[in-house]
Amino acid sequence: MALLDIRQRVGWLFMTVTVMHLILISAQVQTRRGVPMLEQAIFGTMAEVQRVTTGGIGEARGFWQSYVNLRETGRENEALKQRVSQLEVALQRERALAGQTRVLQEMLQLKTETQFATTPAMIIASGASPEFRTLTLDKGSSQGLAADMAVLAPAGVVGRVILPTPRAAKVQLIIDRNAAAAGLVERSRAQGVVVGTGSDRMRFEYVPGTADLKVGDRVVTSGMDGIYPKGFVIGLIESIQRTAGEFSDVLIRPSVNLSALETVLVVTSATEVPKADRPVATQ
Repeated sequence: MALLDIRQRVGWLFMTVTVMHLILISAQVQTRRGVPMLEQAIFGTMAEVQRVTTGGIGEARGFWQSYVNLRETGRENEALKQRVSQLEVALQRERALAGQTRVLQEMLQLKTETQFATTPAMIIASGASPEFRTLTLDKGSSQGLAADMAVLAPAGVVGRVILPTPRAAKVQLIIDRNAAAAGLVERSRAQGVVVGTGSDRMRFEYVPGTADLKVGDRVVTSGMDGIYPKGFVIGLIESIQRTAGEFSDVLIRPSVNLSALETVLVVTSATEVPKADRPVATQ
């Protein structure tokens, strides 16, 4: 065992001497360019190490820079998303204000053109039952509202007040199945009664068989019922059916989109307001 250790030590010593000898020879032997072979070998080895190290550092630096840029881009995208959201909310607000301004301008124009005393009111609720088509206004008897006062919109007739309270009022829509209004065909002056059906259409009843009716004719209030002032639009004739020379079914489409109302005018007095006392619409 000791002999084996001695042989290993001798072998390592021999290898060490040989390597040192080769190094000394390399240091003395020069290449064709006059550079010692040892220096060239060391330089080549170190250059390779530097190349690998530099490449690794460059890749790491590039990766880190990409990571930083990605995070910065992510922050910018998040800021842009927040800004877009803010702009969308602002745009919706502007649209709402524009729509409200348009409605108010139309209401003011209607109030200006109406010959009767009126008061504006906001719609705060609608009837939940399809059997009774109603709306609730934010004004009541404290503001001068009373039963059977006509309710109007810029497009035409809405209905009538049926239940006023001090601070609110219930309105029966013109399409309610219990609603009725004296009507007049604007073109031919044929008269009848417009009756609600509970749906989004009305019937034109009690029209003489000799009356001149056409699809598309505009039906307005005749004023004969004592509730609705004369001349306000109720709707357009949508279909006509005749049986044995009589009008069996005449359907009218309301001129007002009753599901999209926000504000209305309530006719508080049937007495005509002098023109000088009417409000002036501003542009």
